[in-house]
Amino acid sequence: MSRPGRGLAVGDVLRLGAVGLRARPSRTVLSALGIAIGIAAMLAVVGISGSGRADLRQTLDGLGTNLLRVTAADQAVLPEGAVGMIERIGPVTNAAALRKLPDDVHVYRNDRVPSRQTNGIVPFSVDLDLAETVGATVARGAWLNPAVADFPAVVLGAESARRLGITTPDPRTVVHIGHEGFAVVGILAPITLLPELDSAALIGTSAARTYLGAEGRPTTIYLRTADSQVTAVRDVLAATANPAAPYEAAVSRPSDALEAKLATERAFNGLLLGLGAVALLVGGVGVANTMVITVLERRAEIGLRRSLGATRGQIWLQFLTEAALLSTLGGMMGVALGALVTVAYAVSQSWPIALPAWALLVGVGATVVVGAVAGLYPAVRAARLSPTEALTAM
Repeated sequence: MSRPGRGLAVGDVLRLGAVGLRARPSRTVLSALGIAIGIAAMLAVVGISGSGRADLRQTLDGLGTNLLRVTAADQAVLPEGAVGMIERIGPVTNAAALRKLPDDVHVYRNDRVPSRQTNGIVPFSVDLDLAETVGATVARGAWLNPAVADFPAVVLGAESARRLGITTPDPRTVVHIGHEGFAVVGILAPITLLPELDSAALIGTSAARTYLGAEGRPTTIYLRTADSQVTAVRDVLAATANPAAPYEAAVSRPSDALEAKLATERAFNGLLLGLGAVALLVGGVGVANTMVITVLERRAEIGLRRSLGATRGQIWLQFLTEAALLSTLGGMMGVALGALVTVAYAVSQSWPIALPAWALLVGVGATVVVGAVAGLYPAVRAARLSPTEALTAM
């Protein structure tokens, strides 16, 4: 029995395999397109999801996963000394309280706005180290400090400023909290982990007491702890913050929401990868169909080559190589298209580009395998044609 490819160099095999592709460029491109779509879909899923996860990871790394939040359940409040008690927990590095102002205190752009148009902005009095504790940054203006915290000054969350139509903080820019005017001294940048602060108006506790008569106790406390002790601190936090009624203190970690988002995206991406694999399989069926038709159309060529001494193995290898080249061409098109889609989407979202090299290599490798499997039957069928049978097609 003759060996496949006996007497043919690798270059000769590749040239023979490329003959059919060059002879029918339109069919080649359309067949390769099916493979390209499958690979592009799979790579785009891997690349876009990887870029999204990289962005979330950067956000988590920047804001930290060691931030915990204690919230008074329902209409309850936390003891006035809760912050001090929490700070006595060894791994806790700092803590700051948020105090919700009375329900009848709302925020308005001016004193002529109807009382019902509150814009959903919630006013709080805060400890001065709140921004440092939660990792908030001031986009414009300045944060509250001891020099202004005793006076009617307010820092707006990013969404609050947008709703009020304030773009630049200025002592002459005044918003009304309750019946008092407060000068806008700062606007916060959006806080990914704490969206509730984006729609808040934050004033000093002494200013709340002096101008609004608010003596409120903490409703929410944020704290930072050592990374390795987050779970241990979380377990004792409710009882420490409110020893008399620990069941009234709800403890949460804001970063858990982003972690859950990552887990959800992984599950959803698995489904999309499955759809991409189906598209790749359909492309492989298209390659097999193209090669079967090619064998039928080229029976005369096969018979002539067999008459001139080509072995069954050489015929088999020629058509198998042609199928693999066709599939590889589609794979390279798909890799380029998938990478382009990933880069374009990541740039549009201001994400880091995360397209792993293994995905590119696996993409091309998968197409070679698909092409080889798809071309196996047509190649065997071509090799089984006898010279006499094939030449009858001339």
